[in-house]
Amino acid sequence: MQATTASSTTPIPGKYWQWRGHNIYYVRAGEKQPQRSPLLLVHGFGASTDHWRKNITGLCQDFEVFAIDLLGFGRSAKPKLQYCGDLWRDQLDDFISEVIGQKAVVAGNSLGGYACLSVAAQSPDSVAGVVLLNSAGPFSETQSISEPETLKSQIQPPKQPSALEKLLGYGAKWIFQQPLAQFLLFQYLRQGWVIRQTLEKVYLDKSAVTDQLVEEIARPAYDPGALDVFLSIFSNPQGEKNDVLLKQLTCPLLLLWGEADPWINARERSQKFRQYYPELTEYFLRAGHCPHDEVPEQVNPLLRDWVLSISQ
Repeated sequence: MQATTASSTTPIPGKYWQWRGHNIYYVRAGEKQPQRSPLLLVHGFGASTDHWRKNITGLCQDFEVFAIDLLGFGRSAKPKLQYCGDLWRDQLDDFISEVIGQKAVVAGNSLGGYACLSVAAQSPDSVAGVVLLNSAGPFSETQSISEPETLKSQIQPPKQPSALEKLLGYGAKWIFQQPLAQFLLFQYLRQGWVIRQTLEKVYLDKSAVTDQLVEEIARPAYDPGALDVFLSIFSNPQGEKNDVLLKQLTCPLLLLWGEADPWINARERSQKFRQYYPELTEYFLRAGHCPHDEVPEQVNPLLRDWVLSISQ
């Protein structure tokens, strides 16, 4: 286990796949295993394949493991497009078909979890099982918190009862819709010290927020097109609701919750998932928003054992 932990901090070399004329970066490790579905790992908002390095090295002895940078993130291209759940759903579906070549178990954190649920629900021939780690996405009744929604709440004042406060709130919202203000906000958010501060709020174990992690999150934000991606994600309408997707889902579902996540109430959100998909399996872990990176020594065995159980 010590050797795995040491090697997991080393960047894993990847390659590029052409999708709709754009370079998509992905990492592959391990060999095809008879009777075992390969794994496809999908990062959250602002992250990349780097965020899965501890899991790739921990799982590749038992599975063929892929990790992918969603279009607009990591080392993938950042074209000026309308970014939404449907786009990433199609990207994952085509990647499974064209690169992996067989049904995969898809595992995603936060925004990546929502993309995984979308492809599993709407392209069932591509997915053998779904693992969601503090997954994002709204339910029909109320807006559930996700990373972009949390950030919106930090920069847009909530509605207040007084007319003056409402006016100020609308004014702030209008200001942040202006190109210069959006540019300045993006410049602020991609600074290393801001990224570190944000990560330390959402990781229970602050020692897991290393210089390497901060650099891996910050680097793609300086790529050409990163600002356009950021603005598109915040301005485009949300995709299909989680409850609608869960009603369409037909494959096994595993939920892994970092229950110290300050962005979501894991226990409350768990009840929502169970309401629409009661046959799921789930575990609650002493971790924050990114349990796969914070407590990989717990996540990897749980994920491994569950995938093996559904492969029998």
